[in-house]
Amino acid sequence: MEASVSTANTPSLPESVLNHIPDTTISKTALSIAYTNLPLPIFHHSLRVFFLAKHLITVENTPTSHYLRHPDLDLLFIACIFHDMGACDLHNGPQRFEVEGADAASLHLHSHGISSETCHQVWTAIALHTSPGIAERISLLARIVRQAVLMDFGAPLRDVFGADGYCAEIEVALPRLDVEQCLGDVVVGQAVKVPGKAPAVSWPNALLKAHLRDPQWEGVNPEFFGEEKPGRGL
Repeated sequence: MEASVSTANTPSLPESVLNHIPDTTISKTALSIAYTNLPLPIFHHSLRVFFLAKHLITVENTPTSHYLRHPDLDLLFIACIFHDMGACDLHNGPQRFEVEGADAASLHLHSHGISSETCHQVWTAIALHTSPGIAERISLLARIVRQAVLMDFGAPLRDVFGADGYCAEIEVALPRLDVEQCLGDVVVGQAVKVPGKAPAVSWPNALLKAHLRDPQWEGVNPEFFGEEKPGRGL
């Protein structure tokens, strides 16, 4: 692994990671926002999701290939790096964390002159990334983001798209750091304080219910990976 590269505005990351970040102001500022505000395990996860989204697009060779080129590469990057932004204190508002992250991404895009229509594509992809059966069909970008999230959490999609080796490779540069427990604990912690952030039949609600059943549990939330039921889990 290469020596880390760091500047005043750049996270300390290996060159092998930094070289893949779109070389644009809108993406570099998004990276800085995420690094400054997200817990490190979730920041690493968000970057891995971006790498896996690109891998998915390359392997499946579908009409999504335009997301590998500018300007749509910026949209892919921001959808990935912001998809869990609702799990940070800065964007811990009254809505479920997926919506808070989607709103944060939309604000960032708007601040860089991106049209409302384009912002909505990214908003939808983030807001629905924990909504099985909907994200996969509502838009191409939403499907890519959701599948990349599933791949990072070890879903069967790793086998389908031959990503096991690639996942191991990027986890050397971006260690997992127990992200499953970190993310689950953050979502539950928010919902305990503001129950409205865990509406019925949602992933945050499943996590919250599991916590309330056994508040002393110290491991990964039992509902983190959900069940094989529509509308449940990741």
